[in-house]
Amino acid sequence: MALTGRAALLAALGSLPVGIWEPSWTGILAVNAPLAVACACDFALAAPVRRLGLTRSGDTSVRLGDTADVTLTITNPSRRPLRARLRDAWPPSTWQPGTETTASRHRLTVPPGERRRVTTRLRPTRRGDRQADRVTIRSYGPLGLFSRQGTHKALWTVRVLPPFTSRKHLPSKLARLRELDGRTSVLTRGEGTEFDSLREYVPGDDTRSIDWRATARQTTVAVRTWRPERDRHILLVLDTGRTSAGRVGDAPRLDASMDAALLLAALASRAGDRVDLLAYDRKVRALVQGRTAGDVLPSLVNAMATLEPELVETNARGLTATALRTSPRRSLIVLLTTLDAAPIEEGLLPVLPQLTQRHTVLLASVADPHITEMAKARGNVDDVYEAAAAAQAQSERHHTAEQLRRHGVTVVDATPDDLAPALADAYLTLKAAGRL
Repeated sequence: MALTGRAALLAALGSLPVGIWEPSWTGILAVNAPLAVACACDFALAAPVRRLGLTRSGDTSVRLGDTADVTLTITNPSRRPLRARLRDAWPPSTWQPGTETTASRHRLTVPPGERRRVTTRLRPTRRGDRQADRVTIRSYGPLGLFSRQGTHKALWTVRVLPPFTSRKHLPSKLARLRELDGRTSVLTRGEGTEFDSLREYVPGDDTRSIDWRATARQTTVAVRTWRPERDRHILLVLDTGRTSAGRVGDAPRLDASMDAALLLAALASRAGDRVDLLAYDRKVRALVQGRTAGDVLPSLVNAMATLEPELVETNARGLTATALRTSPRRSLIVLLTTLDAAPIEEGLLPVLPQLTQRHTVLLASVADPHITEMAKARGNVDDVYEAAAAAQAQSERHHTAEQLRRHGVTVVDATPDDLAPALADAYLTLKAAGRL
């Protein structure tokens, strides 16, 4: 088998006479001259890097936890073949830990005047916009002894969207919504609901629903069925202040609040209600208004993608004023914020009557499951102290919730895994009671 590249060159150098290796200028030149010529030829035959053309295509958005493929097209306009190694650089949060080296590096060969494609598979670990940094290409000659290297800017942005893990609860919540909406045999009645139809009375029905005029015209007792009112307005208010930055498990509280808001938005839009979003701390971070039922969920997901907790105290007065401007008519205002005593008692409670006198207010907060585990511990002295601290924290949280309830606020306090379905249930309960 014929030897090529470095192996052929080393074999040729190894076959030179022994005397040539004597430490003399003649011997040194005799060895280095062929090597220098080989390197020069290798460099000359390596395709130039600066003249390469690079374009991108592929995914522009991906849900957190999924993969996105971004394709890089390399065009070689020179007369020499391109033999290269390529590194497609992205921010560290674009890759799973330990996978960047293999995922971002490619080998390729591009004949003269042709183009080739390489695909970089991204798996982001954080929400937000991820922008391509630069592409570094190292072009080798046919012997692999010498190379040319250069960098190119190939701009591309991939938006990492919230994962919406709570969507698994949507089918069960929609089934309950259909029951409330009168499309199954389970029909409900509440103040402020809309008349739907008449049906025959069955034991257990509310006697207040009997339609006596219709009953007089037929031989059976007729009762009215009702359905929840549609076209109600719901404003989701995300608190993006410092308390939303606290981590519960592997993610900030803000992420759990977003997930709950998305499930509620999907459910409410199916129920025929209009859903808006306001993200606020000391100023408006995101505002989504006036979207149709089919467009509201993509709009919310896109607006939430770039939201990050701000390490500032939320201005409760500014939040209340902005919410009132956003919802001039009677609405359901869903506050996704903290139940910590200080922010509620010093910030929200003084301005809460401005909201409750015009709107129905529902407050949802992320509870830390570790506190519940601490409260149950009794193994040793340290565990007892931790349990006492956890019990005190729970007591303060319950006291804060009771203060809010006395002001007419519906409170949902649940762990990250349970917050989304609990908030959806609270919405359905309000709708069944005709409070929307």
